[in-house]
Amino acid sequence: MSKLTAQLNWWKGAVIYQIYPRSFQDTTNNGVGDLQGIIKRLDYIKALGVDAVWISPFFKSPMKDFGYDISDYRDIDPLFGSLADFDELIAQAHQRDIKIVIDQVLSHTSDQHPWFIESRENKTNDKADWYVWADANEDGSPPNNWLSIFGGCAWQWEPRRCQYYLHNFLTQQPDLNFHNEDVRNAVLDNVEFWLARGVDGFRLDAINFCYHDAQLRDNPAKPKHLRQGRGFSEDNPYAFQYHYYNNTQPENLAFMQEIRTLMNKYPGAVTLGEISSEDSLATMNEYTAGGDKLHMGYSFELLTKDYSPSYIRNTVETLESQMTEGWPCWAFSNHDVERVSSRWSKNGIVNHEQVKMLHALLASLRGSVCLYQGEELGLGEAEITFEQLQDPYGITFWPNFKGRDGCRTPLPWQREDEFGGFSTVEPWLPVVDAHKDVAIDAQQADETSALVHCQQFLAWRKQHDALLFGDIKFTQSDEHILGFERSYNGKTLVCYFNLGEHSQTVDVQGKVIKSHQYESATLSGFGYVIFAKEDV
Repeated sequence: MSKLTAQLNWWKGAVIYQIYPRSFQDTTNNGVGDLQGIIKRLDYIKALGVDAVWISPFFKSPMKDFGYDISDYRDIDPLFGSLADFDELIAQAHQRDIKIVIDQVLSHTSDQHPWFIESRENKTNDKADWYVWADANEDGSPPNNWLSIFGGCAWQWEPRRCQYYLHNFLTQQPDLNFHNEDVRNAVLDNVEFWLARGVDGFRLDAINFCYHDAQLRDNPAKPKHLRQGRGFSEDNPYAFQYHYYNNTQPENLAFMQEIRTLMNKYPGAVTLGEISSEDSLATMNEYTAGGDKLHMGYSFELLTKDYSPSYIRNTVETLESQMTEGWPCWAFSNHDVERVSSRWSKNGIVNHEQVKMLHALLASLRGSVCLYQGEELGLGEAEITFEQLQDPYGITFWPNFKGRDGCRTPLPWQREDEFGGFSTVEPWLPVVDAHKDVAIDAQQADETSALVHCQQFLAWRKQHDALLFGDIKFTQSDEHILGFERSYNGKTLVCYFNLGEHSQTVDVQGKVIKSHQYESATLSGFGYVIFAKEDV
């Protein structure tokens, strides 16, 4: 691989650190994190050993969905800072050889966006067809049976037009009409605004939701035994349907090509699509195939409760069998799901030996990696009372589903500080005591900590092309052990991970080059071993 090719393909095998800016570092003493907070902590990010940061939305927004409802795509919400702060962040990150990837929420806007304010006024204005409008049925009911992920009907009545508008998420997040070429062009212009400003790529939120079925056909019912949650709970009515018509439409593939054509004007810029469909793995393949659509896709398939070696193997192998051209990206945690150290824990107790093993497992799968802030510390899901909830999703579905606030609480920087070193005032969500116990300053001083392990493993990983670029072949997936080989340019690394809490025997035939709790062919609970395969 030439040096230029390596520079352009920096994202292949990269570790991308997700920052939820509201909860990263507050420098303005208002209880909410900001862009200057990210700048302040860039040396920490550099020391972690990641290649890029993905920053969740910081654009102007009424914050009904905490930034995923955008009212101005080309400006920073004052809560987070200014365009000057963003330019400084780009410059400071690039000086440290850290790439900047930002969220783009293309499928919908805020209902406070000027486009929607104009569109809802009447059926004849210049933006009249920029959103998904539909007449009521004869009895006044919505046009079809589509449901919102956040609960209830996906249609909201607008008296000014005497029509319904579509919202796949909150009612305050109306869906854009991508069947309209003017909409697509305007959206792409907004994307290019940030490319010209120097960003290195985009995480594309809910990218398979851009198009809807133009015929507005009803979604068919899903049998109870087939209902499963991916980013939503199974008691949510959204799980009761096959979502064949309100997302993942065939027209979206051409729009992915339009995005790629734009990205190609900025060599080295990358796209990472968030995909949640009826068959997310198949859609990931579709959206990355051919080299003319997205660079990478990721899904919620490893953000589930299922932690078994067989499930992880089946998920990865299924994608590998389908994705012959594209490049995968894997995540165990993000801002929408329960933190992995709680979700995959035994008996609900965070085990930091398990956390270390999960660091190594995630970073050893074929593809790129998204590491959510706090995952390097082994933060568990924070216990949030109903009175402390901010997330409208959690408020709606409490108590069966507690929403997303438990994984969004502020990052604990200092153990002895009242608010964990995040802020000097009470934060927007609490810093829980269990998190302060494993704060960054405490872990930096402990060579056996999860944080130090994460730093060491990511640094070690960069030395092994087989882990960065190699093929993957699974060799074992019994009740406890997940085993696979990574091969590249004639070199093979064999990896064994003990997902259980009890010791297991593994067959090591080669030179051990990395291990955690491994002694003479025995993996202790939550241990792992990686060895160079002997030539046969």
